[in-house]
Amino acid sequence: MELQAEAERKKRAQILESEGIRQSNINVAEGKKQQAILQSEGQYEETVNRAKGEAQAIRERAIATAEGLNKISSALQSNLGKDAASLHLAEQYVAAFSKLAKESTTLLLPSNTSDPASMVASAMSIYKKVGTSGGGSTQGGQDIDSVSD
Repeated sequence: MELQAEAERKKRAQILESEGIRQSNINVAEGKKQQAILQSEGQYEETVNRAKGEAQAIRERAIATAEGLNKISSALQSNLGKDAASLHLAEQYVAAFSKLAKESTTLLLPSNTSDPASMVASAMSIYKKVGTSGGGSTQGGQDIDSVSD
């Protein structure tokens, strides 16, 4: 009888130990699952926040560009604005030829390179033609915007 009771106690002890190991494994697995979920949620939030920041930066650049273009447009409506644009264009024209001369061994120049004033006048003439055409592109002497099918 004592042997039977001893065997029964050992059996219950083994069952309790195996249940404890089982519950421990379940707890470890649940912990890993929760860790993976929280890590995934953190990465998701990081991605969303980064995307929102980039979108905000794009909006701010677009607003700044629009404001700058509005200021340029307003300035070009006055005579002083046109003169300033002409001066700036002439400076860019001369700077572009200077840069070409420094960077390249082959250089294409206008026929009147000995006269910088005429080069600037040529650039101004192009600017005025573009300005008087209303900003539309031309093709064969006609304004493309006004050509109909």
